[in-house]
Formats: sequence, C-alpha cells, structure tokens
Amino acid sequence: MFELPAVMALAMSRSAHAGERQAVIAANIANADTPGYVPRDLSPFDPDAADGRAAPMRASRPGHIRTAPGTAPAAAALHAAPDEIAPNGNGVSLEAQMARAAEVRRSNDLAMAVYGASAGILRGVIGR
Repeated sequence: MFELPAVMALAMSRSAHAGERQAVIAANIANADTPGYVPRDLSPFDPDAADGRAAPMRASRPGHIRTAPGTAPAAAALHAAPDEIAPNGNGVSLEAQMARAAEVRRSNDLAMAVYGASAGILRGVIGR
C-alpha cells in the first residue's frame, strides 16, 4: 500500500483538525440564542497527537527527541470555551466565534497550500 510522505500526512491531519474545529464553531453559532449554552472549542492542533492521523516526528540522531517514558501526546480535546456570559446564561459571542472561524480558515488554507505544493513536487519527480 502507498504511504503518503510525512509532510503530506501532516497537512492532511491539520486540515482534518480544521474541519472538526469548524464544525464545533458552527454548532456554537447555531446555539447563539440557546439559554444556558456554553460554547466549546478544540485544543490547538498538535502534530504529535496520538490519534493516528498525524505524522510522527522522526529523530535524526539518538537523543534528538526526548519524551518521558510512558507518556503520549494528547489528542485534540473538546473543552468549554465561554466568551462572555449573557443574562440568559448563554456564553456565545458571535464576534469571537467569527474570529475563530477566520483563524480556522487560514489554518486550512495553509494546510492545503502545503499539500498542493507537495503534490506538485511529487508530480514533477515522477515526470507528469
């Protein structure tokens, strides 16, 4: 089976994270008028996440990458992220959610640019 180069796998992982985060932000916006709703967000993208999607880091020499024995990096976790609490208990700020959505779009655009450039390099190498 064909295995993607690490840079392409990393770009795909970052794009998938951006998609998941965009879905969470969309749910926050959809519940902007729901009394008592607490908005949520994902942890920042971690290329070392143990969720199986990210490309593992590679050591170039012994001792290059050090981690404590028995520890694994944390995957992106969903957590509460209230902006400001309204009188009805809702914590969604549409302005803050739109800013997060713009940040997610930039993250996804970067990942897709890296993926596209890597694909172009591969096409050039194989002569297409």
